[in-house]
Amino acid sequence: MEAIKITDIEGIKLGHAQDLDGATGCTVILCEAGAIAGVDVRGGAPGTRETDLLNPMNMVDKIHAILLTGGSAFGLDAAGGIMKYLEERGIGFDVGVTKVPIVCGAALFDLVIGDHKVRPDKEMGYKACLNASKSECLEGNIGAGTGATIGKVLGPEFAMKGGLGTYTLKVGDLIVGAIVAVNCLGDVIDPKDGKIVAGVLNENKNGLRDTEDIMLSQYDNKKNLYNGNTTIGIIVTNAKLTKAETNKVASMAHNGYGRTIYPVHTMYDGDTIFSIATGKVEADVNVVGLLAARTMERAIVKAVKTSTSIHGYKSYRDLSKQSK
Repeated sequence: MEAIKITDIEGIKLGHAQDLDGATGCTVILCEAGAIAGVDVRGGAPGTRETDLLNPMNMVDKIHAILLTGGSAFGLDAAGGIMKYLEERGIGFDVGVTKVPIVCGAALFDLVIGDHKVRPDKEMGYKACLNASKSECLEGNIGAGTGATIGKVLGPEFAMKGGLGTYTLKVGDLIVGAIVAVNCLGDVIDPKDGKIVAGVLNENKNGLRDTEDIMLSQYDNKKNLYNGNTTIGIIVTNAKLTKAETNKVASMAHNGYGRTIYPVHTMYDGDTIFSIATGKVEADVNVVGLLAARTMERAIVKAVKTSTSIHGYKSYRDLSKQSK
């Protein structure tokens, strides 16, 4: 088993665009030749686009791009720029008079960091496509991870910086990779040792508290004091899968969320995972699914560890330096 880049998967391009002052951005996976796709939405507050068509009962069987975006529901406008980019290149579902690009997407909430009036829009989505590459694999404060934050149970004052991470494994000819923007309510745990990597800062902001312990101590508090979260990700594989199987892979990938985010899938998260398969290698869906969960958990930890402090939100790197 070998760790490689997600952009090493044939037919896949990855692009980002962001505004650091506004602390928001978007990320796009382009699969211009089309790819089978699925999705699993488990959070209680999702912001999504074109997820219904991924149901195996529905007609369209291939998509051409997936958008991960900040800006809450406003940020879904970035999909318009992706559609423009693809239509200009004759890519999409043929309807005779033109080709309609099939662009799925999900948004996370980052309006409380930076300038809430700056959101990913059509121009930013188009720019992310222009930036799409088969070589670069940037992480941290990039794309949809630009304004991501974590550990928000006590509000923004004690929250930390989240980010965007990727991790990809190759087993023989089979490749399974994950990309994720981590913007969770809860803490991020490293499954390797079970320790909290990042989450709710203590009063001195030089260490960490436990989100679940805080929530348990306030079990009778039903006020929505910590809304505005959501972790969104994509599994990419070169396996030959059916539409139903890609949906199953997206479902199994949520185990990666469960191993690293405590708590996960709350009513204040819109946790969503897409899955796309380029159809090059024969593979058992169960193996693809277990690799999806494994790559997703490592991508989540990398998202936190590669982020940098911004707009007063402390990063894992700075907290680690401070605690030494």
